[in-house]
Amino acid sequence: MARINVLAEDVELDAPFLVEGLPGVGLVGKIAADHIVEAFDMVHYANVHCDGVPPVVTYPENDSRLSTPVRIYADADRDLLVLQSDVPVSPAAATEFADCVAGWFDEKGVTPLYLSGRPAEKDTEPPALYGIATGDGAAHLERVGIDAPSEMGLVTGPTGALLSHALENDTTAVGLVVESDPQFPDPEASRALITNGLAPITEVDIPTDTLVDRADEIQRAKEQLAMRMQDVEEESTEARPLRMYQ
Repeated sequence: MARINVLAEDVELDAPFLVEGLPGVGLVGKIAADHIVEAFDMVHYANVHCDGVPPVVTYPENDSRLSTPVRIYADADRDLLVLQSDVPVSPAAATEFADCVAGWFDEKGVTPLYLSGRPAEKDTEPPALYGIATGDGAAHLERVGIDAPSEMGLVTGPTGALLSHALENDTTAVGLVVESDPQFPDPEASRALITNGLAPITEVDIPTDTLVDRADEIQRAKEQLAMRMQDVEEESTEARPLRMYQ
């Protein structure tokens, strides 16, 4: 049965923000989520048992306990949750996955921050970041001065399904879209997500020095996952322009 299995019942949260880290273009969301979990040594809060999650298990270094490949981590002091994923979510079950996860968010009073990369050629300018929202999410974007998109676009994959769920059910959600490398893991874009989006919205000081220092290591570690995702394009969460007459 699809469910979120909470492991740390003693963790107390009060209407927390949640950072979503499903794999997508540039792995920007996953890199950001993994970094935050590590930076704050977050508590393994829940296992995600939802349709769309491959029937596999993961095991950490120096620990014999198994867990699901999609998990939720918590930091009670910062009132913060992170959805961490080691695998892509099946595109065929993206709607069922969104119903399962977002339904739990609604029950717990969680405000989700959904992350997506927009394929763009790298240049000397920092990656551009813009925001999209449902419900009261626009107020969070206005509060910290994140611009709306300059052109019409489309968010695909599981993150698109999560945003669609929020729109259909008239709940609050924020989407952050950053320009990112379309082929390789992009720690620089993830840093822009954290520094210009996640940190100001959550009002949490999230250090990024180690993210930059370890950029080469992170890129090598994530390239295998990125290559697997290129084999099945639909598995990749992506924001892309939706131009007339394309």
